[in-house]
Amino acid sequence: MEIPVIVSKLNRRLAGIAFGAIAFVLPGALAAQGNTQGSSPRSPAPTQQELGRLTPSGSYLAARHAGVQRDAAAAAAYYRAALRTDPRNSELLEKAFLSVLAEGDVDEGVRLAERIVQVDRNDRLARLVLGIRAIKTRQYAVARQSLTQPARGQINDLTATLLAAWAQHGAGDTKGAVDTVDKLQGADWFPLFKDLHTGLMLDLAGNKKEAGKRFERVHKLDATALRQLEAYGSWLSRNGSKDEAVKVFKTFDAALPRHPLITDALDQLAAGRQLPMLSDTPQAGAAEVLYGLGAALGRRGGEELGLIYLQLALYLAPNQSMALLSLADLYEQLKNPQAAIKIYERMPLASPLHRNAQIQLAVNLDTLDRTDDAKRNLGKLLQDNPKDIEAIMALGNILRARKSFDECAQVYGKGIATIAEPEKNHWLIYYFRGICNERSKHWPAAEQDLKTALKLFPDQPHVLNYLGYSWVDQGINLEEGMRMIRRAVEQRPDDGYIVDSLGWAYYRVGNYEEAVKNLDRAVELKPDDPTINDHLGDAYWRVGRVIEAQFQWSHAKDLKPEPEDLAKIVEKLKSGLPDETSSAADAKPKKPDGG
Repeated sequence: MEIPVIVSKLNRRLAGIAFGAIAFVLPGALAAQGNTQGSSPRSPAPTQQELGRLTPSGSYLAARHAGVQRDAAAAAAYYRAALRTDPRNSELLEKAFLSVLAEGDVDEGVRLAERIVQVDRNDRLARLVLGIRAIKTRQYAVARQSLTQPARGQINDLTATLLAAWAQHGAGDTKGAVDTVDKLQGADWFPLFKDLHTGLMLDLAGNKKEAGKRFERVHKLDATALRQLEAYGSWLSRNGSKDEAVKVFKTFDAALPRHPLITDALDQLAAGRQLPMLSDTPQAGAAEVLYGLGAALGRRGGEELGLIYLQLALYLAPNQSMALLSLADLYEQLKNPQAAIKIYERMPLASPLHRNAQIQLAVNLDTLDRTDDAKRNLGKLLQDNPKDIEAIMALGNILRARKSFDECAQVYGKGIATIAEPEKNHWLIYYFRGICNERSKHWPAAEQDLKTALKLFPDQPHVLNYLGYSWVDQGINLEEGMRMIRRAVEQRPDDGYIVDSLGWAYYRVGNYEEAVKNLDRAVELKPDDPTINDHLGDAYWRVGRVIEAQFQWSHAKDLKPEPEDLAKIVEKLKSGLPDETSSAADAKPKKPDGG
């Protein structure tokens, strides 16, 4: 049994832009680098000395391996080394180009793009990069020339059109830029981007009335789209509608509380200040295009292309907070905590998102087993603000994962002490403290926490599972406990850990046939979990399926169980289970949080 990963991650909890199902063209060479998401720490990028010892084929194979591991820094280094030995190889050129962009070395990407267009003047991504470089250097006519080449696919069309329009705006032709965007036809989600960016262009050009119409229209399309809402609220604050701006931000805050950018906007308005434009230069506007599309692609399965777009956004606007946050979050999705840490470290100190970045930086330090560093970082944040519930939750979660149950219960307790009137969204901190109290053998306190969590969020499946299982495991409140677990399974029928809870609960009350039925299903859902396989072995033994029991125990042993569980599995393989009067007490179940 296992609890969900419910860490309050701002950059996922508040995505920024609502984005429907999209179709995009992913560069073939980049897609071919693979989708494996290894969780082991990356090795440092190879040194020049190490690269010098490799043959061209060795560099190529090493680059391919790094690509499969989604290690852009190493892939870029190896591809560049291979390309130096075979500079006319178009495949190596393309792969090196994609890798250096994903790594964030856009200047090198520009140099490679110039070589690519000499071979294929219509290469879409190379021309895109050259257009972006031209926008950065204010060569707007050159930018438009690069960006107005025919594109294939909706994302490509939208990206190129918006960027070309910002170049046109930079050249002083705002009307032409707006017309360029208005003429673009596409999916039903296109207006979210079209109205946002035409509004930003009109606002920057001083056409306040028409800008307001665009912002109001896009806000009506989706009031939960963060950047569109920020743009509208900013425009309202600067055009005599402060009260309406406050209303817009407070409505968002009521639905998705405590977003730092929204909190900061409300504080600025309360202090009588106007809010700045979302994009105050063509370069910032172009960066906003790349950030918005890159973040959306990263959330919708286009991680490789999203990574490149976000790196290009930061090439144009190195301190764009939401782009930094989205890029770091994407690195986390790609199981690359080292890269995520480097991006979080770039978050400007003055940004409202700086604290969130520091919290996530600590989470990534812990992922790399630098737990003491993670605790120190969070400790500093809590020294500055002892009531920072996000930092408290992050520290508690780290301690809980590290099995420091007494300490994590105390940390969660500090968070609970800051809550004047518990609301539904507070169920999680009570649930987590309940787990820590149960694990540290403070059952009365644990039971109270779990009941409180269930009161705040009735029928929450993970709480039903944990409390119900704990009761059955102790032989108390059996009927109610079984009812709770069944209800949890009804809501999460494909959650192997919760189904395992039900199977093991039946085992504990001696209903071995039902135990086998449910544990068989749990193993189907989670075939690589050692505890679930161990449970099924026990159930098989009790119904006389001895050979199958030994097979399950042997399989569980090979799945690297905890040391104390391993010793018990080895003993069962040697001697089987004791008689039924002592088996329940001797068999150690896996707790409902997977520990």
